Parts: sequence; C-alpha cells; structure tokens
Amino acid sequence: MGKKLESNFMNMVIVLFAVTLIASAAVGYVYTLTAGPIEAAKQAKQTNAIRQVIPGEFDNDPGADIWKMKTPDGGELEFYPAKKNGEAVGTAVKTYTNNGFGGTVWLMVGFNPDGTISNYSVLEHKETPGLGSKMDFWFTRNGKGNVIGKKPGTHGLKVTKDGGDVDAITAATISSRAFLDAVNRAAAGLAGTADATSGATHQNQ
Repeated sequence: MGKKLESNFMNMVIVLFAVTLIASAAVGYVYTLTAGPIEAAKQAKQTNAIRQVIPGEFDNDPGADIWKMKTPDGGELEFYPAKKNGEAVGTAVKTYTNNGFGGTVWLMVGFNPDGTISNYSVLEHKETPGLGSKMDFWFTRNGKGNVIGKKPGTHGLKVTKDGGDVDAITAATISSRAFLDAVNRAAAGLAGTADATSGATHQNQ
C-alpha cells in the first residue's frame, strides 16, 4: 500500500513538473513571437510622433542626429533635431513625468527654434479613461487647455489653480500637472537649464 501511495505521489510530481515546463515554454514562445511586432509598433508610433510634432518640413533624419540627456531620477530625455538645408526648424523631445495619476506618462513634444511649443503627442500613459486620458487632445490648439504657441521659459507652464494660465482637465488636475511637468522638463532640457522637476542638466551624448 505504501509503495502504491509513493508511486502515485511521484507520478503527480512528474506530471506537475511536465505541465509547468510546457506552460513556461509556451509563454516563452508566445513572447518571442509577439516581442518583435510590439517593439516595431512602438517604434513606428514614435517615428510618427516626431513627424507630427515638428513644425514645417525638414530634410534630415532626426533619428540619426539624436542626442540624449540623463536625469538624476534615473530617466532619460531624447532630443530629435529637425533641419532643412542645414538650418534648424525645430526639435522633438521625448520626455516623461513620474507624477501621473496612474504612473509614468511619456510624451513627444515639438518646439520651434524660439522655444515655443509647436505640437505634442502622447506616447504612453495609464491615466483614468475619460478623465486624465483627455490629455491626448485637451492641450492641443483646439483644446480647452491649449499650450501650442506657449513658451515654458524658466518658470515653466502651470495650471490656473497653481497660478498659471493653462486650464486643467476637468476633474483631472493631477494628470494635468503631470502633463505640464513633462512638457516643462523637455523645455528646460532643450534650453540647457536645470530640469523643472529632477534638476537634470544639459549633457550631449
């Protein structure tokens, strides 16, 4: 009787091990199949965002002229300069903030040569649907909190509740502050001054 019980237990262990092994292999295989397409889609979105936010036409490859800046909080800003006939026409900055209601928010912000905002594109966020998620369009030229054409300057942009002139998303002040934090971080980095949040300084790589 004892041997039979021992045998059944061993069989159960072997079966469980086999199932676990097969499941792990399946998960790894699925990841291998999907990792490439997911990364390609992410890169395509970023490339489209660069073209969306840079003003006017350009004849260089901003991706080839990229320079980066490390930030003290462990993050990194990416700068994509756009030129036409050798003259700068704008810069797209991949920026972020860790202050979103749902966590980190990634943006691509375009700047004119004079430092004013030309456009922006939200790359990634986990903000509340119907509230913070409105940042996708709220701050555009036709949005209620329009920041296009504004120049963050040394003090940065702020929502009206904080003494600024940018209307926050209704019922989503935290998300609005986070959005502006990312924009101000990009502007400060581009200007070569201390980052509005992290204290990062300009370091070409």
